[in-house]
Amino acid sequence: MKALIKKNQAVILYLVFGALTTAVNIGTFTIIEFTTDWNYQIGTAIAWVLSVLVAFFTNKVWVFSSHYTTWYAFWRELGSFFFFRLLSYFMEVVIMWVGVSLLHQNEILTKLVDNIVVVIVNYVFSKLIIFKQTQIKKD
Repeated sequence: MKALIKKNQAVILYLVFGALTTAVNIGTFTIIEFTTDWNYQIGTAIAWVLSVLVAFFTNKVWVFSSHYTTWYAFWRELGSFFFFRLLSYFMEVVIMWVGVSLLHQNEILTKLVDNIVVVIVNYVFSKLIIFKQTQIKKD
């Protein structure tokens, strides 16, 4: 069992921190939804910014063990992370728009479905593109 956990450590940690990031995203969205009369897209944008910041630092430190020694490398990685998260944000906006505006589904349930899709896409971006350079340097 230990060998299986160690072999899949990055995926397990990604799921754990993905749950935290999802909680930040959905929690922020829900607080905005129930305490303001703002459009759901504003809540989605604010929730996205906060959850991306949480995701970057947890992914960088604990999931992919990325350790750069220069500020340039750090900012490059952060820029790459935000770029790909921006792509998934646009997916999120489309999913929310289709679910809420076109299909007239519940905003919170649509947000849950949206987050499942986005977490999977973000893992692929992080594993194969964003933090790949770091993994190559460690070998």
